[in-house]
Amino acid sequence: MKKKSLLKDVVKQVDATKFDSTPIINAMRDMSFSSRDTARAADIFKKMIEHSGCTNALVLAGSTSAGGCMNVYHDMVKYNMVDMVVATGASIVDMDFFEALGFKHYKGTPFIDDNMLRNNYVDRIYDTYIDEEALQVCDGTIFEIAESLEPRPYSSREFIYEMGKWCVKNAKKKNSLVQIAYENNVPIFCPAFSDSSAGFGLVKHQHERIKAGKPYMTLDSVKDFYELTQIKMKAKTSGLFMIGGGVPKNFIQDTVVCAEVLGVDVPMHEYAIQITVADVRDGACSSSTLKEASSWGKVETTFEQMVYAEATTVVPLIFSYLYHNAAWKKRRKYEWTKIFNK
Repeated sequence: MKKKSLLKDVVKQVDATKFDSTPIINAMRDMSFSSRDTARAADIFKKMIEHSGCTNALVLAGSTSAGGCMNVYHDMVKYNMVDMVVATGASIVDMDFFEALGFKHYKGTPFIDDNMLRNNYVDRIYDTYIDEEALQVCDGTIFEIAESLEPRPYSSREFIYEMGKWCVKNAKKKNSLVQIAYENNVPIFCPAFSDSSAGFGLVKHQHERIKAGKPYMTLDSVKDFYELTQIKMKAKTSGLFMIGGGVPKNFIQDTVVCAEVLGVDVPMHEYAIQITVADVRDGACSSSTLKEASSWGKVETTFEQMVYAEATTVVPLIFSYLYHNAAWKKRRKYEWTKIFNK
């Protein structure tokens, strides 16, 4: 097979504003298993949106952006449902920023010769394909942004802010999460930012600067943690909508403990939803259900819900229900980025 035939069927990003999932969510409330869990998750998220004074975080891990949920996450920011994003570098760079550059993800299959894909420079994300050569353009763009910055330590939030600024002038696709977050002063944190195409671009920046005997920019993960904890200390009441687990999940939950270490008493996250297929019994699911996180002083258990489902099947339904039913139009805009850009 040739590369052109592999990269022809584009993954279409779902627009969950175009349909109303209310009848489905309402029906799920009277069902069982993951259906009832999904409906309760939608109800908790609605409470988060309508709770005056509650700051909400969208927390992303996994490949749901590549799988078709990219517009949903953009719209959560656009329609003022979330106030900050904590994500893996792949979600932000390899998927969202990648498409902002004009590239696409393509429908594929897991039942294929991966050596043949490698020979064609096609990378596979389960049943989704991505052009490795296009990813290298993404790496190079990150390098260019890094080259334009003052050589000093940056939090990932600061660097992604610069990516958003770059998108305003240069992006081919204008509805990226990176750009809408920049335009609405919604901070994005990637605590493991180098574990993505950003890492390759930043390593090249550092390598070239060292060779030339010049100073270079760096990423400061401690600054990430401190900035995110500052938001929690100022917000106090908070809610989490989490896709997957891993570093982003622990990072946002740990802000409660970090504030305590800094001598500031803040409440546990009052609302928490996690959508995952991971199991805790083998140490997966970040080795922690939301109830377990309560033992660490991170999450309240009154309004928490684990949804054991593959996220692309339920996230559009939950968002559509909120879009048509939650009072997001009346909600305060927090614009937390402004506390760092004084």
